[in-house]
Amino acid sequence: MSRGTISVCAEVCGGGLMSEHRLRGVLESGTPGVGEAAPDFELPAVIGGVRQTLRLSAYRGQMNVALAFYPFNWQDASAAQLISYQKQRPRVLETNSEIVAITVDSIMNTVSWERAIGPFDFPLCSDFWPHGEVSERYGVFRKGDQNSEDSAGASERAVLVIDRIGNVVFRRSYPRDLAAPVDEILAVFEKI
Repeated sequence: MSRGTISVCAEVCGGGLMSEHRLRGVLESGTPGVGEAAPDFELPAVIGGVRQTLRLSAYRGQMNVALAFYPFNWQDASAAQLISYQKQRPRVLETNSEIVAITVDSIMNTVSWERAIGPFDFPLCSDFWPHGEVSERYGVFRKGDQNSEDSAGASERAVLVIDRIGNVVFRRSYPRDLAAPVDEILAVFEKI
């Protein structure tokens, strides 16, 4: 990765760049970093209460996409995050963009949760089987943490924004108990 790519990301991300050391580690591990192509995937999803299959490449050339990874359903921070995304959906659509939420919980668990707190007009995807495969491919899957075993086997709370071409233009992780702010995603959408 060149320093030019890091500088461009700092401008696009509004200074929300992970450290150069961590970014290099992500790139060396084979996960997509800023400026690299986002790997395609296909996952079961629920959109407005209807089960479907979502393929990331369906958005390529059409719109920008924010992949919003969250650890589990039925968490206060996850509910607050997704409810805020739904409230700001008109603004997201105005930027010709979409938010795709992804959890490691099963699709049936996700359907039940969406019925309890939704409906949501954006996709809620299940990365349950093979467990966490997409989260791992994107470098946000927690395999184990000596300080907190309850986070093993879940994704981090993280957002990656992918432009229409299919490249990652923004990447950030958040504390597990803090909702990833929709305003930050909107700011990136408006700049690309």
